[in-house]
Amino acid sequence: MNAQLKEEIQKFTPKKVSFLNKFKSVPDNIAEKTAETSIGQWIQNKEKSCYVCHHFQTKYPRYLDTFLQMVVKDNDFRKLFQNSKGFCLHHFKDIVEAAEIKMSDSDKKDFYPQLFSLMETNMHRLEEDISWLVDKYDYRNKDADWKNSKDANQRGIQKIRGGYPADPPFRKHI
Repeated sequence: MNAQLKEEIQKFTPKKVSFLNKFKSVPDNIAEKTAETSIGQWIQNKEKSCYVCHHFQTKYPRYLDTFLQMVVKDNDFRKLFQNSKGFCLHHFKDIVEAAEIKMSDSDKKDFYPQLFSLMETNMHRLEEDISWLVDKYDYRNKDADWKNSKDANQRGIQKIRGGYPADPPFRKHI
């Protein structure tokens, strides 16, 4: 990898920039854009070749399919689902998108109300916990019970973005 990096750096030639381009801002979506430089393209190709990432990307659709099948066919699993605290928004999106493809109309009629109720209930619970956390820092509430709000910020981040904020920083690529 180091030899390849050194080779890419040696081959790299900066492109000429026009006078007007010097006044442009770096685009907000630069991380998602297809790289235009040879080094950027080399790195994007390396990022696509991670065994762990590739393995997860190829298996994840099957996990979604299995989840949806178990919700429909396995009563014990359906109870676990119904008694859960829902999903982070990222995985909620994936479940809805997969359900639209894989589930029959009659299964969707039963599944969506359960899923949506679960998400709304738990998002509301989290909102109340975060609101109480904010109110708890008011001097008038200094002796009040924390209720379930001590880790509300972390749970809020987890619900919105996925992952647990107290874990060490996630490194996408090693």
